Amino acid sequence: MNDDGLTQAVQEAGAVELLLVRHGESEGNVAATEARLAGAEVIDVPARDADVNLSGTGQEQAKALGNALARIAEEFRPDAVVSSPYARARQTAEIAVEAAGWPAEVRTDERLRDRELGILDRLTRLGVEKRYPDEVERRSWLGKLYYRPPGGESWADVALRLRSVLNELNNLGNGHRVMLVCHDAVIMLFRYVLEGMSERELLDLAASTSILNASITRYVRPSGAGPWTLESFNVADHLTEQGVEVTEHAGDTSVHPR
Repeated sequence: MNDDGLTQAVQEAGAVELLLVRHGESEGNVAATEARLAGAEVIDVPARDADVNLSGTGQEQAKALGNALARIAEEFRPDAVVSSPYARARQTAEIAVEAAGWPAEVRTDERLRDRELGILDRLTRLGVEKRYPDEVERRSWLGKLYYRPPGGESWADVALRLRSVLNELNNLGNGHRVMLVCHDAVIMLFRYVLEGMSERELLDLAASTSILNASITRYVRPSGAGPWTLESFNVADHLTEQGVEVTEHAGDTSVHPR
């Protein structure tokens, strides 16, 4: 993989600590909430999913994240910062790294991108129900882990690409730290893979918990080998402490198979 990829970044870094960061609030998050509240079928997003920018609040969250990261002692800072290539994640990473004063270069890896929705892209739940009732039935039958919309991905598909990311981390040297800036579903599925969750455990978590914008989830393994230990999950105290709005843009909580 070229120098912009995670493979190269992790070859340089190794991993004893893994910070998973959700991007700040995006214009797409705002548009989706507005569409749902208005009873609209289509979300009025300004660009394709990969190009949707942070909202003004999202930019403030990313800066507050960076201010919090600046408090990490130099010897414990991530050696590599790798982002989803989607604009909202990349902008979060870049703003945070600059605010933290870290010299790290933000790299991107397409395996950290958000789940692809295929024909359901830009549709609200109401829009899907109106236009694709058969898909609503199929999703209800299969549950969120295994349902794949036409032209899109299931959560299981996303988990497969994350396993390849983690395989690199698990087989390289120790003593270093990595921060990954990505998306809510990606963080949920990192937990699924890292903790060996069952389908039921994953879906119970997804039904009861939403990943907050600009939140931090932390895993450690001091030996640099073996399983990871969850140290903290979905922490956004750094936003509250700095007077920045905490935003919760959750997906559909109807996730279990019928």
